[in-house]
Amino acid sequence: MSQMTWRAEEELMRRVKCSAERRGVSLNEYVTRVMRAVTDPDLEGDEARAVRAKLAQAGLLDSSGTQRSRPSREAVERARRAAGGGTQLEDLVAEGRE
Repeated sequence: MSQMTWRAEEELMRRVKCSAERRGVSLNEYVTRVMRAVTDPDLEGDEARAVRAKLAQAGLLDSSGTQRSRPSREAVERARRAAGGGTQLEDLVAEGRE
């Protein structure tokens, strides 16, 4: 799982927090839902559609038309094998300590 830091004007932050509270979710969960709504065209639900409509109206929605698809099992396996090669992290750390 990754983390991000977000800088925003106080007023925007207040509105985002209030929106999360109205939905009964944490700020983290709310921002995650918004980001999913923006990036996942297959996401269903009225709230996601509303968010996408607002983003489109503001010119912030990706309209490239690029279809998203899952990679094949073979492609995933090739990537897994490629990622499994190379120097182990523990070896790099140990080298840095010498």
